[in-house]
Amino acid sequence: MNKITDYFKTLPQYPLPHHLLSRAIGHLARCRNPWIKNLLIDGFRRLYHVDLSLAVESDPHAYPDFNAFFTRALRADARPLPSAETAVVSPVDGRISQAGVMHDGHLLQAKGREYSLTQLLGSVELADRFQGGNYATIYLSPRDYHRIHMPLCGRLQRMVHIPGRLFSVSPATARVIPGLFARNERVVCLFETEAGPMILVLVGAIFVASIETVWAGVVTPPRGREVVQREYGDDAPELERGAEMGRFNMGSTVILLFGPRQVEWCQACQPDAVVRMGQQIGKCR
Repeated sequence: MNKITDYFKTLPQYPLPHHLLSRAIGHLARCRNPWIKNLLIDGFRRLYHVDLSLAVESDPHAYPDFNAFFTRALRADARPLPSAETAVVSPVDGRISQAGVMHDGHLLQAKGREYSLTQLLGSVELADRFQGGNYATIYLSPRDYHRIHMPLCGRLQRMVHIPGRLFSVSPATARVIPGLFARNERVVCLFETEAGPMILVLVGAIFVASIETVWAGVVTPPRGREVVQREYGDDAPELERGAEMGRFNMGSTVILLFGPRQVEWCQACQPDAVVRMGQQIGKCR
């Protein structure tokens, strides 16, 4: 019965104009009319029981628009990092969808559904470097904090924007749509760390108006539908563990990848576990 319900929830998404709807929501989220933006913020807070006690700005009506409220910053003491330098921390607040080791170039999307690492990254060369490594997929619900932080200290090597659809990334959709994360629009960020190469894949979703990084600003939505890749050399940004690296303007999913024998997950990094940004989810080997 649950599977039938998932299909009924998901099938209407196929014919929807994903990008058009997301752009419309993006414009609404940035509306600065006090009456409209306060109505949106108040309705959202009631619907999702949003807690502002850890936010830098705890007054919901002080935000200039809904998007500023949605991507609100947390206080500096809200997410303390573990003292161990080998600790790998969660990049976001959310729920672990799947985590483990990649086998035969595939990741587990949901029970009974796998998808290709090569298709996810859009590169055979890049996928080969991560074959047999560890992955963790973290789903951000609408009520979660939506800034993305570094699991380890890292130096940026490459950023790739891969256009695609904008299906919902909810658990129900993940159980139904084949290759969901490799079909949706996404931004692939490759870093070099002391533990070796690390990738953060920022997956877009319906109503996600844009994805930003701290070094490039707004990455999506760009004009055109071509894959855009940028390599970083001597001027590459280096970010400390726990530093902000990007944000979703509306919610989505982050996929964290490490190469073989680089890290091992701890008990906190298990499917359905709720995690908080800065919480230890693994350690370097």
